[in-house]
Amino acid sequence: MQIDRQAQRARWAVAAMFMANGLATGIWATQIPFLLPRHQITESTLGLLILVLGIGAVSAMLFSGRLIVLFGLRRVLTVFALAMIPTLPLIVFAPTLWLLAPAMAAFGAIAGSMDVAMNAQAVEVERRLGRAIMSASHGFWSLGGFVGGSVGSYAIVKLGAEGQSLLAALAIGCLVVGAMAFLPPPLPQASPEGALAPKHQLFPRDFHIWLLGS
Repeated sequence: MQIDRQAQRARWAVAAMFMANGLATGIWATQIPFLLPRHQITESTLGLLILVLGIGAVSAMLFSGRLIVLFGLRRVLTVFALAMIPTLPLIVFAPTLWLLAPAMAAFGAIAGSMDVAMNAQAVEVERRLGRAIMSASHGFWSLGGFVGGSVGSYAIVKLGAEGQSLLAALAIGCLVVGAMAFLPPPLPQASPEGALAPKHQLFPRDFHIWLLGS
C-alpha cells in the first residue's frame, strides 16, 4: 500500500513536470513577436534564432540518455527542470543579439533534455503503477501549453514582456519545486559482479531507423 501511495504521488509529480515544460513552451510562443522590435531584427533573422533553439534542443536530446545512465533519471530530470525556471527571463532580458542567440540555444537544450528525462520518468512510473500514464502526461503538457499561451497573452498585455517572463518563472518554479520531492527513487538494478556496462552508441547504425525518422 505504501508503494502504491508513493507511485500515485510520483504520477502527479510527473504530470506537474510535463505541465511545467508545456507552460514554458506556451509562454515562449507569446514572446516571439516582441523580439522583432526589441532587437530591431528582420523576420529572417528571427527564423534563424528559432532554428538555433531547435538545434539546441535536438543536440541536447542526443546526449540526455547518456546523462541519465551516468547520473540517474531523477537527478537529471530535477537539474534540467530547475534550469528551466530562469530560461524565459534570460531570453527576454538579453540586451543584445549576441546574448539572445545563446540564451535561445540554452532554452532549447534545457527544454529538450527535460523532455527526454520526464518521458523516461513517466515510463518508470508506469512500471510501478502497472498501468499507462503516458497519454495523460502528454495531455498535461498540452494543458500547460494552452494555459501558457492564453494566460501568457493576457499577462504580457498587463505586465509587459519582462513582467510576464518573471511571472512565468515563478509559476514554473512552483510546479517544479512542488513536484521534485515526490519523484520516485531509482529502482535497484542488480548487475552481475564484474560485468561490463553496455556501450551506448550516440547514433543508430540501422538504416531503417534513419529512414523512419526522415
